[in-house]
Amino acid sequence: MKSQPNLFFRPDTIFGACKGAADDLGINPLLLRIPLASLILISPELALGIYAALCVVVLAGRLLFPVRKAEIAVAAPVAVEPVEAANEEQELAAAA
Repeated sequence: MKSQPNLFFRPDTIFGACKGAADDLGINPLLLRIPLASLILISPELALGIYAALCVVVLAGRLLFPVRKAEIAVAAPVAVEPVEAANEEQELAAAA
């Protein structure tokens, strides 16, 4: 699992509410951004209110349920045959 980035300071988001909610829900952020942007044309106050509420929900979710970093398991070293030796064996087999 990966850690949750700080959405507020990313250069490609405003406050990161749509991106954060979409990441939490496992959907594409455009599925939230497009209806919200179209709602701005109808009622800017309602759109800003919904966006503010979405910011609060995402912030609360990130603070109450943080994603913990996954522990990295160290695998045992694997014996790898050198590439040159494998190529020579293939050439010898082809020549025979």
